[in-house]
Amino acid sequence: MARFVHQRHQQPRALSEPRPLVVACPQLQSHVNLSRIVRVASCVGIQRVIACGNASLNRNIARDGADQIALEIRRTLEAPLRNLKSEGYRLVGLEQSTGSQSLFEYRFQKKSALVLGHERLGITPEILEILDDVVEIPVFGLPFSYNVATAATMALYEYCRQFPDG
Repeated sequence: MARFVHQRHQQPRALSEPRPLVVACPQLQSHVNLSRIVRVASCVGIQRVIACGNASLNRNIARDGADQIALEIRRTLEAPLRNLKSEGYRLVGLEQSTGSQSLFEYRFQKKSALVLGHERLGITPEILEILDDVVEIPVFGLPFSYNVATAATMALYEYCRQFPDG
C-alpha cells in the first residue's frame, strides 16, 4: 500500500472567519503579475485586492481567483490607503527601504493592508510616507529583489502562517 496518495484539487479548507487582510498594488507593468497575485490571494482566502491604472486579469493565470476576489480598480493608491488606515487597518509596505523589518521577524496585525510596489520603481515616496511599517524579504543572491508576485506570495504565506484560521 502506498504511503502517500496524490489528491489533486481537494476542496478548500474552511476559515473560522474571513481574512481581513487587503492587498494593494500600484499599476503594474505586467498583467501576469497582477493575475498571479489575485490567484494566490484567492487561494489563501483573501477577498479584496486594490489595483491601480488599467489593471486587468489574465483568467488563464488568475483562474478561479478572478471570480473569488473583489478587485477594486483605482486611479491611485493614496486615497484608498488613507481610507483603510481610518478604518483601523495597519498599512504594511513590502519594500526594501531604510528602517524596514525582516519579514522573518515581523508580526502582522490581523487587520492589515499589504502594500506592494511597482516592479521596477517599488513603492513611491508619497506612499512610503503614509505606511505604518515596511517589511522586506532578505535576498541572498542576485538579482537584488524578488518579482512582485513572488514577493507577494511569500508575504501572504507569512501572514497566513501567523493567522492560520483566518
